[in-house]
Amino acid sequence: MFVPLSYNVRSLLVRRATTLATAVGIALVVFVLASALMLAEGVEKTMGSAGRPEIAIVVRKGSTAEMGSSVEEHEVGLVKSMPGVKKVNGEPIGVGEVVVVASMEKLGANGITNVSIRGTSDASASFRPNVKVLEGRLPTPGADEAMVGMRISGRIKGLALGERFDIKKNRPVAIVGVFSDDGSAHESEVWLSADIVKSSFGREGAVSSVRVELESLASFEVFQAAVEKDKRLGLTAMRETDYFEKQSEGMSMFIRILGSIVAVCFAIGAMIGAAITMYASIAHRKREIGILRALGFSRLGILASFLFESVLLALFGGVMGAAAAFGMGAVEFSMLNMSSWSEMVFRFVLTPKILVTSLVASVAMGLLGGLLPAIRAARTSPLTAMRG
Repeated sequence: MFVPLSYNVRSLLVRRATTLATAVGIALVVFVLASALMLAEGVEKTMGSAGRPEIAIVVRKGSTAEMGSSVEEHEVGLVKSMPGVKKVNGEPIGVGEVVVVASMEKLGANGITNVSIRGTSDASASFRPNVKVLEGRLPTPGADEAMVGMRISGRIKGLALGERFDIKKNRPVAIVGVFSDDGSAHESEVWLSADIVKSSFGREGAVSSVRVELESLASFEVFQAAVEKDKRLGLTAMRETDYFEKQSEGMSMFIRILGSIVAVCFAIGAMIGAAITMYASIAHRKREIGILRALGFSRLGILASFLFESVLLALFGGVMGAAAAFGMGAVEFSMLNMSSWSEMVFRFVLTPKILVTSLVASVAMGLLGGLLPAIRAARTSPLTAMRG
């Protein structure tokens, strides 16, 4: 015979203060866990949306990012001539780009940070069809002009529309446009002419990477084999989507592990709080327990009743924490990309999977925190409880 569920709900409502205090503790755990998972999801989404499966990127063998790669100018033509590359009017579709990192002063915070600067050409636009100029205009080819991604515009000194920054001593570059790229990692970059970047950073005669458009998705294996078998080049090819996925792996894993460690530490405290709350509830309800046993409710029924009460309390806290985490979706968070060592801005992204994971975690805390008190309640002798 099981105890009516309404009994547990009324019990929680009567003990409002302790119920709320325990629920807030669990809510904090769920909030931390959900926020960490949301940020990791935001990192993966930001990096993943920067790539397209029909685009292949070629970098120097052993390089983990464009910044650490160097491809000679004469090798660019060889890469573009490889089998599998799409041609328009007999011309292969490909482009070499230069990526460097510059130290700049942050706004609203002390210290400096690294900013990715991408040297582009007219052909670069065809590889990023989602790029839109939100403010201003495109830089004039060959002029000391640049455009900045919307995520870092206004966050770094000199990187707002109409401002200037020194790409090289006594060589200021004007910001003439602000662009978006469907939330991708490119929105944390500064774009200007590749020739200016090369001359300013001593990269003449070389680019960081080569991008080519493939004839089809199936053409990648043919292209990759041709590039990597040519011993003269010493280059490696990968799909652009795979490249950016690898770029996000380290950061995403770090965030998930760190967030999980913090959440586990908080969860231990929350479960202890839930256990204390339930033990206190049992101490004040011994007579009630005795009456329930005298009315014929089984030990299993008492156990299930108090365990359900603990889970209900934890679930209430979990909903509170998930609701608070939902508000993080409007927050932007900047951190150093461990692959490129440059500042990147991410959003917290809430998914149904994260929401379910957070609520399941709260239920688990309720079960673990309420198990021992529930067992104690079930073992209480009716006679001892009635005398108490």
